[in-house]
Amino acid sequence: MKNIVIIALIFVSFSSGVFANADLPGLTKFINEMEQKHGFDADELTQLFAKVEVKDSILKAISRPAEKSKPWYDYRKIFIQEKRINGGVQFWQQHAESLLKAELEYGVPAEIIIAILGVETRYGGNVGGYRVVDALSTLAFRYPPRSKFFRSELENFLLLTREEKMSILDPVGSYAGAMGLGQFMPSSYREYAVDFDGDTKRDIWTNPDDAIGSIANYLKRHGWVAGESIAHKASLSREEPVAFLEKGYKPTLTREELAAAGVSLKTLPYANDKIALISLTQEDGEEYWLVRQNFYSITRYNHSRMYAMTVKQLAELIRHRYEQTLND
Repeated sequence: MKNIVIIALIFVSFSSGVFANADLPGLTKFINEMEQKHGFDADELTQLFAKVEVKDSILKAISRPAEKSKPWYDYRKIFIQEKRINGGVQFWQQHAESLLKAELEYGVPAEIIIAILGVETRYGGNVGGYRVVDALSTLAFRYPPRSKFFRSELENFLLLTREEKMSILDPVGSYAGAMGLGQFMPSSYREYAVDFDGDTKRDIWTNPDDAIGSIANYLKRHGWVAGESIAHKASLSREEPVAFLEKGYKPTLTREELAAAGVSLKTLPYANDKIALISLTQEDGEEYWLVRQNFYSITRYNHSRMYAMTVKQLAELIRHRYEQTLND
């Protein structure tokens, strides 16, 4: 009788999903929520997550992102390279029609869209090598500092695969679960990806047209202002205004406040918009920039001032090189 009770308890444990994947603590609760909230089949998810692999390399990568581990002068060198500039020109030449359409529809310049694609995946040359479900599961259940965020992204990924009729196990992406040419997280894919070529599919994995439109839509929805500049180099006539720098890169400062603190506004176009002051570390000291709403919009893609400045500078170099080819 005792053996029968033990066997029964083991059966209940398996059927409730306790052992769905011993490497993913909290998975059973997540599966139950997916069943209750969204109608997923708990048994099917249990079988699926049994195939998920926890990757130590993902946990190592997220603990030392380049944006936090490198100074600006080293970070910039990763992306501002001849190969990436020339690759951007070639991408522009190949997709000029879609880029023009995106600029007209969303107000985002072609070179900004191209630069984001260049920084994110080298124009599709490196979309990542981790299965998305492995990356999101590893971070959702094995990375406590951001488990809430990645648990939500895992939920969105499962919903996305159902909505778009995609495989759950096949898609690959970055160590953080970002996907496709533009490296959208699942929630961003669901919210901002667009069918830009009218083929009834939102494919940012292999369709450059959809990737172009989706990036432009993302920036527009995050406050991109058509025709407005991004950032202007600044100089200081007094001590560094630490309080202004600590405010971050969201524009909150008036020109009058900046001028009163000894920040030169010579390079900044006159307008009534708010400004932010940022610093970037060069080998010979700090470099200061006045940044506007469009800079902040780029940081919504990646919450890093170094990332946004890299996109801006790479975009300028690509445009210059592209215009040279038109004049040759």
